[in-house]
Amino acid sequence: MADTLQEITIFAKVVGTGSLSAAARDLGISPALVSRRLAALEARLGVRLINRTTRSLHLTDEGAAYHETCTRVLAEIEEA
Repeated sequence: MADTLQEITIFAKVVGTGSLSAAARDLGISPALVSRRLAALEARLGVRLINRTTRSLHLTDEGAAYHETCTRVLAEIEEA
């Protein structure tokens, strides 16, 4: 459960910042760990959430829907 929450938090931060490196800086972890956690989340879900190139990140349709859910869930956790 803790790994899943960390993966969701990292995914939301990547989307919010627009880059793996910026998310890593904000979270105080390495960009490699951000990449590994994002890949693990995608593997667990069995779907690509973000199309990544060396220059940009773009949410897939599935990623956009998942991000909306994750944002709501993280807000509810914060509120609790």
